Amino acid sequence: MTDYDFRDGAGLLALCEAEQVPISEAMLRRETGRLGHARETALAEMNRSREIMRDSAHRALTERLRTMGGLIGGEAKSILDSLGAKSACGALMGRAVAYAMGVLEVNSSMGLIVAAPTAGSSGVLPGALFAVQEEYGFSDEAITAALFNAGAVGYLITRNATVAGAEGGCQAEVGAASAMAASAVAELFGVPPRGCLDAASTAIANLMGLVCDPIGGLVEAPCQKRNAVGVANALVCAQLSVAGIGHLVPFDETVAAMYAVGKSLPFELRESALGGLAGTPTACQRCGGCPGR
Repeated sequence: MTDYDFRDGAGLLALCEAEQVPISEAMLRRETGRLGHARETALAEMNRSREIMRDSAHRALTERLRTMGGLIGGEAKSILDSLGAKSACGALMGRAVAYAMGVLEVNSSMGLIVAAPTAGSSGVLPGALFAVQEEYGFSDEAITAALFNAGAVGYLITRNATVAGAEGGCQAEVGAASAMAASAVAELFGVPPRGCLDAASTAIANLMGLVCDPIGGLVEAPCQKRNAVGVANALVCAQLSVAGIGHLVPFDETVAAMYAVGKSLPFELRESALGGLAGTPTACQRCGGCPGR
């Protein structure tokens, strides 16, 4: 009987090769074979997550949400409204950015989101997947499969490093989310497992060293705009893999490097709200009116 509990990227690739399946199917088989869930149950649970993600990506585009700190609000709709003939990002990228930023508005107003992998990075994955779905007509079933792919990448980063900003900086949150989204989108476009992990590795490498410095200790600014950068990075990295461009350093080594960088970051740059942008005079003055300050 096959043991589907892969522990690292190398193990995941070996399983995919042995079973001749994409990463999404390998992760689904782990959920069913290792954890004892029925296949239908696992799919139903992921479908529910998919719909929560979809709702959170769109809600801020039609509602004016009141966030806890008042540091963000309305940016997602502004981005969507600005897309036109002279859009610097283009329709697909612009929509992905709008969705990613919108999820952070929902999160900061205590709305329902899926932490993928964290609340502070929750906009990246839905931003990428739903923008791509709307542009290219991928089915909901394909998006669910992509979420299992993303889950495998997030699981491996969590198992072998961290997705906590307090431990590894924002590279561990938005960086991990960007890696998950890059791999998921790559699979949607038919990239094989090794190429998917190359996309994830490139996404991590591009954001390595990113500090976590939430103004006022709130997951609003600069978190919202970093989700925008994270989703853009994910789409770029997916396209690199679609083009057959690999990553020099293997996924497992890239994750280990990210973890080592995170542990070397000063405490002030790991979600303490004491350094980086959070420590600037303007930020300190602005967040003086935030709850608990």
